[in-house]
Amino acid sequence: MSEIITVGLDLAKNVFQVHGADSKGNAGIAKLIERVHSDRAVA
Repeated sequence: MSEIITVGLDLAKNVFQVHGADSKGNAGIAKLIERVHSDRAVA
């Protein structure tokens, strides 16, 4: 697995979307997190 160097975070009203990419622009992370569960996801 490549090292994630770019992270994008989309903050919507009810969900967060997290995206990560390596140095070549390939997606490495793509997660959808409901806002009510965000405390467990970032801890």
